[in-house]
Amino acid sequence: MGGRSPEHEISLISGREVSKNLDHRKYNIVPILVSKNGERWQLTTEKSLTEIENPIKYKGTKMEIEVSEKKVFTNMKNIPGKPDLVFIAMHGPYGEDGTVQGMLDLAGLKYTGSGVLASAIGMDKLMFKRIMVEENIKIPKYIELHPGQPTSIIGRKLGGPPYFIKPSDQGSSIGCSVVRNKKSFEKSLKLAWRYSKYALVEEYVSGKELTCAVLGNENPVALPVIEIIPRKAEYFDYNSKYLESGSEEIVPARISNNLAKRVQQIAIRVHKVLGCRGFSRVDFIVKNTKIPLVLEINTIPGLTPMSLLPKAAKASGITYPRLLDKIIKYALE
Repeated sequence: MGGRSPEHEISLISGREVSKNLDHRKYNIVPILVSKNGERWQLTTEKSLTEIENPIKYKGTKMEIEVSEKKVFTNMKNIPGKPDLVFIAMHGPYGEDGTVQGMLDLAGLKYTGSGVLASAIGMDKLMFKRIMVEENIKIPKYIELHPGQPTSIIGRKLGGPPYFIKPSDQGSSIGCSVVRNKKSFEKSLKLAWRYSKYALVEEYVSGKELTCAVLGNENPVALPVIEIIPRKAEYFDYNSKYLESGSEEIVPARISNNLAKRVQQIAIRVHKVLGCRGFSRVDFIVKNTKIPLVLEINTIPGLTPMSLLPKAAKASGITYPRLLDKIIKYALE
């Protein structure tokens, strides 16, 4: 958990929740907290993790989250004993983008979730969109921009604002913003470029926000569709995701059975097209009340108490510990 990502704190909360809910009768659990610069790997205890108060308060700072009990090492070779499985609870760059997956492959260690290629494509939103277009899977119209590139082409392709602008390789809505006028356009572009080489400018689609989690490898199944209603912003941003009362999540979503089945089918297809394994979550926006457009895929969905995957699993009668068992089982297949 942790690591070199703007989602460092969310990753810690996910990792702590995983450690707490794993069945201690089945598993010997060794929590590892990776520092924000990636240089310090702290082997710690579950008790030390529970003592950390509100990791979110460290967001945006260089302050490291300290644990009371730790053994510091610098690479996987120093871990005592060889683990049967590494449960990856890291989000964003270096954790969800194939980087740590490649390192674990080199070390000959099994791990949860997707492999290097699916992880890398899932995090690279531009490459993901290109594959969706190639597969005839509907997405919002978009254009990519890098610093110094003329912005005049945006109007020709997307028309006038509003737009939705996001970095090309971040998660948790970090660096995202809605642009409603030309005045805020440059500011939003600079925000996205702060996090990524490319900024993606999308048509702004007003409609129901939906998400659908998928479990499995070669024969995956979709969990119930969740409807997301942001309470603190006009879209499902960082605060909506992780602050209490930031949003309302309704499961099953208040949509027709036909639309729900369509969303589930698309989510499974996206999971399979990318070659995902274990689990994923596909986000949608519904255009004109009936056309589900794919926004992105999360190859390591959040596993915090507020996260959507555990809520969808619960609606299917799958407890959190059983959900973790399933993820581990898929990783060992």
